[in-house]
Amino acid sequence: MWVTADGHIRQELLADGRYDEARGERESAYTGSYQVDGTRIEYVDDTGFSADGTFDGDVLHHGGYVFYREGSEAHRQATGAG
Repeated sequence: MWVTADGHIRQELLADGRYDEARGERESAYTGSYQVDGTRIEYVDDTGFSADGTFDGDVLHHGGYVFYREGSEAHRQATGAG
């Protein structure tokens, strides 16, 4: 699970190449497929919109947001819990 520091956006990258993104109280706000190539991730949502992102260890930069691997040291530091 990848989350923003405030927890508002939560993105689950599933093992079958699908993702499910929740925003606030809205579960499954965006769903689609993804592919990872090295440190890059390419998304295509179920409406056909595409986007990409870049991994830097336990940090994911995507769509102008910074996501953290939930429970990682980077996540703890971003939330002030570490």
